[in-house]
Amino acid sequence: MNRIDSTFGRLRMENRKGIIAYVTAGDPDLETTEKIVLKLAESGASMVELGVPFSDPVADGPVIQAASARALKNKVTLEKVLDLAGRIRKYSDIPLLVMTYYNPVYAYGNKRFVEKALASGLDGVIIPDLPLEEAGLPAKSLREAGLHYIYLLAPTSSPSRIKKTVTSASGFIYCVSVAGVTGARDFITTAGLRLLKDTRSLTDLPLALGFGISCPEQVRALGDQADAVIIGSALVKLIEKGGTEEEVLERVGSFLNKFRC
Repeated sequence: MNRIDSTFGRLRMENRKGIIAYVTAGDPDLETTEKIVLKLAESGASMVELGVPFSDPVADGPVIQAASARALKNKVTLEKVLDLAGRIRKYSDIPLLVMTYYNPVYAYGNKRFVEKALASGLDGVIIPDLPLEEAGLPAKSLREAGLHYIYLLAPTSSPSRIKKTVTSASGFIYCVSVAGVTGARDFITTAGLRLLKDTRSLTDLPLALGFGISCPEQVRALGDQADAVIIGSALVKLIEKGGTEEEVLERVGSFLNKFRC
């Protein structure tokens, strides 16, 4: 069984909400990212997304854009991120996902990407700029390899689009809380809550809410409306503060510990 499926199964049995942590791979460097991921796993993360840096991250706000730019200066590539996943897998069984824009996958080659993702111990892939209508081949190839292609839905998604997406989806559905880019926010929008409700009426797949989760109070306010939350920009900000490696690890670990639920 895919680790994503088994993790959500365990969370449901324990009546707990999942915490999916996002980090930009290679910020501040790949060696530190590896240690950060292991620290996050130790501190309560249910899954980790490894963000592949890209020069035109259209779905990301300024915090993750800046992290992506720093990682690109370090010459971090898709292949290096997949190699990083393979190193992490030697020390941890936490579900790992890669979040990447499609251009790096296209340049790398779809078949080669799927083979490398499988060999690296990945469990899922998120490609935010590849719409449902164009995700056929990558999604099919990943499914055949036992990996999940994670679809996104936004508050602007029509009822028919939600229905088509849940029919194609596996693993979990990434529900975007706002019609905008990533970034920490102080509250969960009514539109985000409505999206969760509309999607839940059509599927039993786990729903994960992202784009804006920054404090435990938001998670508690969700109740049972979402199966997991995705924390990205708030974590990336803590990494951006810098300091010694020990200080960074302590900072992200203490922050994520607050979300245990």
